[in-house]
Amino acid sequence: MKVLFLYTELADYFLKCCAELAKTAEVHVIRWPVNKEAPFSFDEKTPVKLYNRRDYDLEQMHKLAAEIQPDILICSGWIDRDYLKVARRYYKKIPTVVTCDTHWKGSLKQYLALFLSRFFLLNTFSHAWVPGKSQYRYVRKLGFKNAAIREGFYCCDLPKFNAVYERIKPEKEKNIPKRFIYVGRYYEFKGLTDLWEAFSQLQQESPSEWELWCLGTGSLDPVRHPAIKHHGFVQPADLDPLLAETGVFVLPSRFEPWGVVVQEYAAAGFPLILSDAVGAKDRFLEPGQNGYIFEKKNITALKEVLKKITKLSPKDLLLMSEKSHRLAQQINPAQWAGTVSEIYDGFRKK
Repeated sequence: MKVLFLYTELADYFLKCCAELAKTAEVHVIRWPVNKEAPFSFDEKTPVKLYNRRDYDLEQMHKLAAEIQPDILICSGWIDRDYLKVARRYYKKIPTVVTCDTHWKGSLKQYLALFLSRFFLLNTFSHAWVPGKSQYRYVRKLGFKNAAIREGFYCCDLPKFNAVYERIKPEKEKNIPKRFIYVGRYYEFKGLTDLWEAFSQLQQESPSEWELWCLGTGSLDPVRHPAIKHHGFVQPADLDPLLAETGVFVLPSRFEPWGVVVQEYAAAGFPLILSDAVGAKDRFLEPGQNGYIFEKKNITALKEVLKKITKLSPKDLLLMSEKSHRLAQQINPAQWAGTVSEIYDGFRKK
């Protein structure tokens, strides 16, 4: 089986899933340039064949696809019009799959998309592949039938973070570090300023030994506070020491369609604090069991859940850690690769 991905920005977790797929298939990925705010470096020994989008105009992409002769084509959303034109050429000949992480919100723009979908989606893609229930509802409204929709598109490198969990578990069984950790870009929509303000207020009102460690880069200037430490962008391969020294993961996003990082830190055994805008909360967080959810942009609500965590006993935090780890096991790279094969096999049997 030959698989062609028309992709946007690569991430390490996506390549790990593709590597799993490459055990049974030939995998080709045309991808956009790496984002400067998330300059991931990738293993050059990957079995996946990578192509830079900027090196191909439409005609060249058509030629490349013809040379590959894919058995299944998977397109990352519908933002790249040339990608759509390439996919349309294969419609009904092979499975053509669109991925989507957008939630259904009932906006005017989305209602317009419902009207237009028959002209740019339903005549281009045979299937839709989404992360979870919120996105499922959207693509269902766009016109895709239930039988043509699959869930579980986003999946972390689960074996890697399970191994992290096993490595750091003995020390955390003794005492989970009193440090919150945020990992993501330094942008306003990530809710990072809300987190800084909520944590600062909490430290002023109820001083404690808890710290906040932040990893990432972006347009926001790092706030200065004695209990807040900024580490900049950290490559995935260099995360282990920081995971061993932190205890609770926080993602305060104002906008976050999914958030693969949630599964990563759940697998590593971190209790979670997530805003209600984080799509991955539906699968990996059970409020009160392995963390808390708060209303996005609500600094007071965020401060209160941070405070709840600081009041928990080491035993309670450890129970949350174990629960997070169990919930993270719901999807793995082998299942992800299996979805590609299942779509391909189902199409051939028609």
